[in-house]
Amino acid sequence: MRRLKLSVFLLAALTGPALAAPYEAFIDVETVEDLDDLLVTGQIDTETHDSLYELLSRGVDLDRATRAELYSLPNLTYDEVDAILRYRDTQGFIAKPSDLVAAGAITEQKLLAISAFLISVDRTRRQYQPRGNVAIRTRAAQGDHELPPIMLRGRASFGKDLSAGFAATLTRYRIKNVAWDPNHDALVADEGGLQPHLPKAYVRYHTDKIDVIVGSYRAGFDQRLTFDNSADYTPNGLYADNQLNSSVDDLTKECKQSTGELIGSPCSSNNDYVTPDFTWSDGLLGLGVGSDHLSIGDGSAYLQAFAWASYQLRSIYQYEVANRNAECTDPRNNLDPDCDAVRLLLRNDDDPLAPLPALSYRSLPNAYGEAVFGAHVAMHTARRDYVGITAYTGDTNWLIDTPETVNLDAQEWSRLPMGGRYGAVGASAGIGRGIYDGFAEITRSFDNLPPTSEAAQTMVSVEDSQIHGGGGFAAILRGTRSLRKREIEVSLRYYDPDFVNPFAGPIAQSDEVEGQRARGEQGARVKYTGQHGNLTLRMLADFWRGYVVATAKWAPRLQTYVHGDLKASDQIGYGLWVDFKDKDLRETAYGSCYDIDPGEGPTQEPVSCTGMQLKTRARLRYTVDRKLSFAGELQHSWVDDQRYKTKRRSDLTANVNATWRPQPGLRVRGRVKYLFEDISDAGRLEEYVWGYAELVKRMRLKDSLTVRADLFYWLDSRASTGLRSPQPELRVLGAYETRF
Repeated sequence: MRRLKLSVFLLAALTGPALAAPYEAFIDVETVEDLDDLLVTGQIDTETHDSLYELLSRGVDLDRATRAELYSLPNLTYDEVDAILRYRDTQGFIAKPSDLVAAGAITEQKLLAISAFLISVDRTRRQYQPRGNVAIRTRAAQGDHELPPIMLRGRASFGKDLSAGFAATLTRYRIKNVAWDPNHDALVADEGGLQPHLPKAYVRYHTDKIDVIVGSYRAGFDQRLTFDNSADYTPNGLYADNQLNSSVDDLTKECKQSTGELIGSPCSSNNDYVTPDFTWSDGLLGLGVGSDHLSIGDGSAYLQAFAWASYQLRSIYQYEVANRNAECTDPRNNLDPDCDAVRLLLRNDDDPLAPLPALSYRSLPNAYGEAVFGAHVAMHTARRDYVGITAYTGDTNWLIDTPETVNLDAQEWSRLPMGGRYGAVGASAGIGRGIYDGFAEITRSFDNLPPTSEAAQTMVSVEDSQIHGGGGFAAILRGTRSLRKREIEVSLRYYDPDFVNPFAGPIAQSDEVEGQRARGEQGARVKYTGQHGNLTLRMLADFWRGYVVATAKWAPRLQTYVHGDLKASDQIGYGLWVDFKDKDLRETAYGSCYDIDPGEGPTQEPVSCTGMQLKTRARLRYTVDRKLSFAGELQHSWVDDQRYKTKRRSDLTANVNATWRPQPGLRVRGRVKYLFEDISDAGRLEEYVWGYAELVKRMRLKDSLTVRADLFYWLDSRASTGLRSPQPELRVLGAYETRF
């Protein structure tokens, strides 16, 4: 009853003057590290971080961005986006972003907040004089024994229409030479050592009429239901891709080997930690071509058309690979040992028959190739009014040679659908009138997934699984009411349990059905952002029911939050945030899980939890002057935990940070974070203090140097913590970016 009353109260709060913005906090960042800070402190979630990271790395050209691309910028409403477009239509171009403030399109505060995402154009340059940037980054910790990982990224534009980019990195722990070994009836691989990689490179020719990109790119359209791998909130076209993951990651175990066929562990220590390699996510690789504006007749109507062809070598986490053969026809049957993940062992060329240690927690590089072909066509009668069709087909072929008795395939909980071939076709539409916009998309997916076998259903005592294979339907409706300082978004979504689309990225909760977020989910969401005097409110209510594979039933679920920030004066600001999420409203007793139990290893399939979490956060910001500011947060969480049958687990988090700008072009920042999970038992979960100091210095005119040092000290009394090395952890990061 207490949980029900709380849910009703928060829902009632949201039914007031409700609005919606894509992001759950006001975004004001300058660097990737600023984004990482927002994630670490819980102000944004992983999905928002990934979207903003790609947008920050890619940049947005105000002269050429579409309405959808401008709306992906943080903090902007559709009303402000339309004001920017009206100004651009009138002037023909945007000479300086500050002109938008003078024209009243957006406020100075919002322009400064999004300035890091904008591509600046120097109109005094010669037409084909190159402009762009090159950035190099490295990081290390005192426990490292190898050369630090290095990443290098660059982009350059030659005139208005031609551009190119690349991303390169040096790895130390990426395995190589994966093959099937019949002597051990398992996969074998070599430790990688130092390896150079060029995972991203592209050349793009983009005019007002045509867009052609060769190399690495991404694409997305409409409500992201039929095809999207762009990470944008409202994608609309092709996007150049030279992204690497440059976030400040936790240290990783130096020895990732286990007993395997040996008698004892091959690791001298299982508690030595080192700096991880830089990683990347594979997008599309090949050719993309199209146009976002082909005029039709003399009126305002125009056609948008794109086509893409890609063949991308992809890696896969070792535990997602199954041997789907005569002994294992359905990997869903977890009680059948033949359906376990394929073993991965460390190769021994000196003695092929010798017992081998196992490799753990690795990705198999270039394990399979993915071919994707797709097209999108939309007819616009006006900028906001359109109907469109999107379709694609994909297929995979495993590149690891195996005997006929071995048929490598994905586990059912992998992003990659079992059976190989898949695709989707969908229709979409949009209409806009005044302050209102409406969008719709309906999609049918196709796949080769087998239906759930009788053995797998018996395993969980399920008599009638709703997973039949072959594909299913999905639909999403989204509407917005947008004013300059307030916006409300309302959306409805329906994703069938048989809707399997690895290239779908629509509005969806984080719960998954067999590796897919946009699957087995039916819900309604209201999201609001509004400024009321000195008070800024961000609120959400999302009620949905999710399909639970283990029971073949639907579970009602709820997420809601209210984020209030008050500007008391030019110097002081307060905030109070409340977040609530319940993964099964039918389950009200203590003792359920909210997250996967810490004892579960990463080889385990995702666990379906039914618990709830309530987070309250108090915020304070004090600005001394233009040079110095402080901010602090204190957060408490009540979380359902299987260990506690009469109460909920309590977690505590505190953050304090300071920013000092002693002179133009120099920023010094520091932060201290304290985390204590399960404050009633210091020996069970994590407790640590994490502090860092960072200096960002502008060099020459446009270059910047970043130097950062992190000190991470574990406080909990777990046995593994006592053996951990290094303790404390000293991590350093260096980055240099030059612009030309």
